Amino acid sequence: MAKQLNIFVENKPGRFRKITAILCDAGINIRAIEIQDRGEYGIMKLLVSDPHKAHMALTDAGLAVALKDVVAIVIDDQPGGLLKLAEAFEHRGINMVDAYGFVIESTKQAVWCVEVKEPEKVTRQVEDDGFRVLQDCELYEY
Repeated sequence: MAKQLNIFVENKPGRFRKITAILCDAGINIRAIEIQDRGEYGIMKLLVSDPHKAHMALTDAGLAVALKDVVAIVIDDQPGGLLKLAEAFEHRGINMVDAYGFVIESTKQAVWCVEVKEPEKVTRQVEDDGFRVLQDCELYEY
């Protein structure tokens, strides 16, 4: 199961640089990133090349970090690619807690990373619907 880092960080200048510097020093590559503003604090969500090593580096630096399971689903990078997945989710009654996507290869493949309540069950369901779910090692190698 793919892992995502959720970092709770004070919303002020320099925090983004601090986190990226810690990851750089640890030899961690960032694959995807999302930042959410929550007032004085925010949540930075990262897919990285080695989530367990990144978690250790960030917590050693005094940051509040959680590892979350996400389902990384390959979709076509073309009009309607995400619609097919949305239709499968609706058909299965799957509700997303959180999600974001990124392109692997323009006009060919994209990845939709989704946090759901039952990731193993959702993985089986979307695979049954013909989608490919990336294993964690595949995701970190992109």
